[in-house]
Amino acid sequence: MFECRLRKAEILKKIMEAIKDLIREGVWDVSGNSLSLQSMDTSHVTLVQVALMSDGFEMFRCDKNLALGVNIDTMQKLLKCSANDDTLDIKAEDDGDVMDIVFTGQNGKVAEFEMNLMDLEIEQLGIPDQEYSCVVKMPSYEFQRICRDLSNVGEYVNITVVKSGVEFGVKGDMGDAKINLTESSSADNEKVTVTIMVNEPVNLTFTLSYLTFFTKATPLSDQVCLSISPDVPMVVSYEIEDLGFVKYYLAPKIEEDD
Repeated sequence: MFECRLRKAEILKKIMEAIKDLIREGVWDVSGNSLSLQSMDTSHVTLVQVALMSDGFEMFRCDKNLALGVNIDTMQKLLKCSANDDTLDIKAEDDGDVMDIVFTGQNGKVAEFEMNLMDLEIEQLGIPDQEYSCVVKMPSYEFQRICRDLSNVGEYVNITVVKSGVEFGVKGDMGDAKINLTESSSADNEKVTVTIMVNEPVNLTFTLSYLTFFTKATPLSDQVCLSISPDVPMVVSYEIEDLGFVKYYLAPKIEEDD
């Protein structure tokens, strides 16, 4: 038997909104420590990883490890039926073929949904821990705005990180655009802090449309972390306070030799 309770359905609703445009099907892996999901997008270009720690739930019970295959769009639509401050309960039997989703409102209203589970074979990739050449932490709304603005100019963004700052540059048919950020901090508001850690400068190019998809996770976290190294996927990470994270992995564009 698996069952868990989130004090606010809003959190999982935002998570599903952040991943639904990239993946169609996924497997929620349940263990005594976490509820997690990992899946490649439909084009096999980017990897999506979600991990929610059991300690962040109001209640979490897992009698044995389970793999719960779901249609992402269906689950997202059901979660949209909740109010943001509803309590969310999820239940699944050890050998069951459905997932029960229950919303309990502040006024005592209870809405129950039964979602069919899917038998999915999704390979779980081992993601090694590693040191990155550069790590940039910045306000998530700022990253969202940068991706939105630059996508009006071109398809690819060149990210250059040096100790003095980070530059996002685009070349397009209509012209070029550059946005520069330097380290900054505010004693009054940590949400606007920009930090740049550089072990080795990087200059890499990424597909803007995917980065724009990633920014749908902006409502989950005040800050976003970009971990970048040559020859490995960039990690775009949104930490969910007291619960877990949503991470996206995107390989740099391979520059063609002239």
